[in-house]
Amino acid sequence: MIRYTLVCGNTHNFEGWFRNSDDFEMQCTRHLVVCPVCGATDVRKALMAPAVSTSRKKEAPSCPADTEVRPAQASAPAAPATTPMQPSALLPVDIRHKEIVETLREVRARIIENSENVGADFATEARKMHYGEAEERSIYGETTPQDAEALLDEGIAVLPLPELPEDKN
Repeated sequence: MIRYTLVCGNTHNFEGWFRNSDDFEMQCTRHLVVCPVCGATDVRKALMAPAVSTSRKKEAPSCPADTEVRPAQASAPAAPATTPMQPSALLPVDIRHKEIVETLREVRARIIENSENVGADFATEARKMHYGEAEERSIYGETTPQDAEALLDEGIAVLPLPELPEDKN
């Protein structure tokens, strides 16, 4: 995975994670990379300093836990406390992270609760529903990235289930 610092046409800074540079380019071309602040799809890579590890540990300036920010966010302009689109802009990173993960858990649970698991037949079943050969219903399952891209090319809307930290263990 590679992390890019990104900027939209309205100069909002944010970060995105991609498998590789080609994946980023493909998603930008298809307007799948969206600014989380304003929804703009005209997104490009921002200038980034390379992460270089050294044998010496440098002491980072200490700051209280309630004012900690991620390095990628430090360059972003601070949002006013009254901005309705970013109510958590002033929350500590660890609290915001926990809230986001919990929300993703709830979204994923609702999707699974209200959908049928079709397993490895996901692409086939999605096509059948799209072409009127099967009853339309909410489904989820497994497919390859290539099949998911082919479904999108056919005009069949698919989205990955939110990935949670425990999915990687």
